[in-house]
Amino acid sequence: MTASALARTALGRYGEDVAARHLVAAGMAILERNWRCDLGEIDIVARSGDVLVFVEVKTRATTAFGSPAEAVTARKAARLRRLSARWLAEHRVCAAEVRIDVIGVVIPHRGGPEIDHLEAVA
Repeated sequence: MTASALARTALGRYGEDVAARHLVAAGMAILERNWRCDLGEIDIVARSGDVLVFVEVKTRATTAFGSPAEAVTARKAARLRRLSARWLAEHRVCAAEVRIDVIGVVIPHRGGPEIDHLEAVA
């Protein structure tokens, strides 16, 4: 793996850690992180009361090319819906509601991370 790929992986992992802490601080329980299957990966599966929340985390060092959440295209949202359905099929978890959220994390050169939590995006 190249140095730039390692840096992107570390940045993404840090962003997911920031997002998980944000969700816990908001009163959610983290059920699973980085769940994978042949269709792809779900970054975070959380529960907020009776709501099961599938979370896509996008992390950037800068907003020069747009906000992190803008990276979730219609195609990516459709894949997240398929992944969520697969997760539900493989786990015995009951929920009154299911939603897909996106958390954008920007890690500026100075200061703490900036978090943008968008609920029910897909």
